[in-house]
Amino acid sequence: MQMNTITRLMRPQRVAVIGASADIAKTAGRPVAYLLKHGFSGSVYPVNPKATEICGLPCYPDIASLPSVPDVGIVLLGAERAHQAVKELAQLGCAAAIVLASGYTEVGVEGARRQAELLQAAGAMRILGPNTIGLVNITDRIVLSASGALEMDHFPSGAISLVSQSGGILGSLLARASARGIGLAKMISTSNEVDLELADFIDWLVDDEATKVIALYVETVRDTEKFRAAALRARLAGKPIVAFKIGRSEAGAKAAISHTGALAGSDRMYDALFKQTGILRAQRFDELLDMPAALATGRTLRGNRVAILTSTGGAGTLVSDSLGVTGFETPPPDAETAAKLRALQQGDHAALDRNPIDVTLAGLQPELLKGAISAVLASPTYDALVVIVGASALAMPELMSNAIKSCMSLSDKPILAYISPHAPNIGSLLTQGGVPAFSAPESCSAALVAMLHASHTTASEAIESIVTAAQLSAIGALPAGSLDEEQAKRLFSTFGITSVREHVVATPEQAQSAVVALGDRAVLKILSAEILHKSEVGGVAVNLSAATISDRLLQMTQDVTHKAGVTPQRFLVQEMVSGGIEIILGMHRDVLGVAILLGMGGVTAELLQDTTLRLLPSKGGLSPDAAREMAMSLKTWPLLDGYRGRPKADVEALIKAIVAFSEMVATLGERLLEAEINPLFVLDQGQGVRAADGIVVLA
Repeated sequence: MQMNTITRLMRPQRVAVIGASADIAKTAGRPVAYLLKHGFSGSVYPVNPKATEICGLPCYPDIASLPSVPDVGIVLLGAERAHQAVKELAQLGCAAAIVLASGYTEVGVEGARRQAELLQAAGAMRILGPNTIGLVNITDRIVLSASGALEMDHFPSGAISLVSQSGGILGSLLARASARGIGLAKMISTSNEVDLELADFIDWLVDDEATKVIALYVETVRDTEKFRAAALRARLAGKPIVAFKIGRSEAGAKAAISHTGALAGSDRMYDALFKQTGILRAQRFDELLDMPAALATGRTLRGNRVAILTSTGGAGTLVSDSLGVTGFETPPPDAETAAKLRALQQGDHAALDRNPIDVTLAGLQPELLKGAISAVLASPTYDALVVIVGASALAMPELMSNAIKSCMSLSDKPILAYISPHAPNIGSLLTQGGVPAFSAPESCSAALVAMLHASHTTASEAIESIVTAAQLSAIGALPAGSLDEEQAKRLFSTFGITSVREHVVATPEQAQSAVVALGDRAVLKILSAEILHKSEVGGVAVNLSAATISDRLLQMTQDVTHKAGVTPQRFLVQEMVSGGIEIILGMHRDVLGVAILLGMGGVTAELLQDTTLRLLPSKGGLSPDAAREMAMSLKTWPLLDGYRGRPKADVEALIKAIVAFSEMVATLGERLLEAEINPLFVLDQGQGVRAADGIVVLA
């Protein structure tokens, strides 16, 4: 039913424009004018009690006077009156209303009240907006918008659909895409999202035959599970999503008790969400068109080796350098390909034994360019081709673009163009012909990154947690608030995460006996639920012996009392762990959901900032594959994998610990506010892991 409703919104047969103006120079005059201008074939019903005719169409005094039930009502009234029009449309049986007015949640408490009133007035009818610029269905020539960007007479139809939480950005992208010859299918501004949101339209676009690539301008995700389900559905359907998320400079989530809060800012949570759903994140605004333009060609990039054909050395170097920075290789031609290239021209005008491949005369001789492109596309050495269009093409842009386009049927390898001079007309010609053209070398790299990403996305499935009776018993016995370290590690142990050997002591004599039992080398810590960052108040001492631990315990008591104002009553004496790699394993909760954090740990965790995040699914913990992917994504992964001859760490035990920790987090649910193991020692292969410190905070 919902999909049918959104289809009526996207492909209406009858459109009512409430508050339409007879003056097409005004915002309220644009929707009717644009519907007619861009070829809407259905019925348009202007509504305005002060006019009898608008743009040659009969104008109705009110919604009750409409000749039939509209599929969509465009509401052009102000925020103080829009809800009344929405209510009348809903009572009539209209499928959806597009509310353009501002003055809702974006302006504060009173606006929020008006937005709630708007939603209540709609009942079962869907709402796009408020504060939206509307939508444009370019495929079917349906313009339901008042954006001034639609003044243009024509915009190319294509396979990219854009969904934006900003109306102004939508107009900007339409103008930019049109100028570059990038064809669009659908454009939707969701804005305040009182009802319909990003996920609703992603889900609808998955079934839209005209849409091959989905681009998102994201300010926030309101319903994480709904968004994730829609994005995964798009991935399964083979429709890549590119997202540009603003807010990267936000300070992120405020650090609470654990280090994890400082390491997992809100923007990093979006990175995790996008990664897990296969969404490619655009780092620059222009990439929101660059990447989809390349993906819309439908060509598959199978590797990272790129040939560059150029007739201008400087431009070739620019592209080669940019590709190298982003991890692509530009190997020289193989012997057979070099021979084919040499056979195309005489003399020493060209450098054909290196890459960029300098075919100097190609800019003046389209046949020579065709031969060079054919040779490179046939070469097993290359996975993609970037053709540099130099200044010589300015005199005959169509000859150049036709030469490149004529070779496209020879291979399914990606072909991109870099336009070296400022020549938007050539770029537009090539792009419309299926060869994405870019005016910046970095854009070529971004486009190829997108294509490589699209060909390598894989799903990491979740697992269902099975909670044992012992785990339930342990959870039920836990107190509210912060646990002390021994309680926290006992909880971890219940879920299968091994801790270091340790003893709880209260006196110097007990501490001395504990050291002897552990092997004459130990760590001494205060044990307190009130002081969780023990080292900051002098509450940790390492490498102690039976002979030194008594005096150290007495000194620690004095130091902690002085620095923290709390006198410790109990202590932990732990075995000294040496030779392992220190890892931090934590959880972080924010509006997007709950994530597991993994990184290089110890006291330098926040300094190193080598961490990765994975959002938990709606049920259960992470899968072993997801846990392995997390470990391998760390910059310091080589340390776990036997860097420079050191023994390999017990990665399998680490993976089991990550999965177990995620199961614990999933099982405790909303009751768990914070949890962290830092450090988790990963010992040599076959020796397992040891939790050496832990924090747990319960609601």
